[in-house]
Amino acid sequence: MKQPNTPIGPVTDDLWPEDISDLKQGFAGALNVYRTMAHHPALTRAWASLRQHIVKDTSLGLERSEVVILRTGVRLGSAYEWAHHVSRARALGFSDNRIRAIREAPAGEDALLTRAVDAIFDEHKLPAELEAELRQTIGKAGVFDLIATVGFYSVLGTILMTYDVPIDDNIRAELAADPID
Repeated sequence: MKQPNTPIGPVTDDLWPEDISDLKQGFAGALNVYRTMAHHPALTRAWASLRQHIVKDTSLGLERSEVVILRTGVRLGSAYEWAHHVSRARALGFSDNRIRAIREAPAGEDALLTRAVDAIFDEHKLPAELEAELRQTIGKAGVFDLIATVGFYSVLGTILMTYDVPIDDNIRAELAADPID
């Protein structure tokens, strides 16, 4: 594992905080981003239920959510988010062409979702016409989940880049074996 360029990196098993020991075998111990967040156990614990909704229970569904997350990673310039979510998108059946398009200029519903992410980054809101189009396509709850997903992954991306969190070894190996340009 690449060592971070900051004094705060992923918490190792031997230094795992006791007050979140129950999270170590789940999501928090599985990825370097959450191992880094483990430096703040109260935040990591509070993060768990929001993560469950954003990552697993979102009304967007897994494919739409992945489009939003990939585009958020692009807009943040987060290599970690991009790499991890290329892997996740492939596991969901996305073609590499579709993934590359999300980075540049996708078509169809992916274009609508990426326009929404871009509006959140550029205008810090969804303009009324775009919000109405989204609501018609993904529903009212979907619009809220889209906004929350961008916010959630913006926070993660900021943590990742502030602490130079290394891409997890399994993802690094996967993309080395099957790169995406």
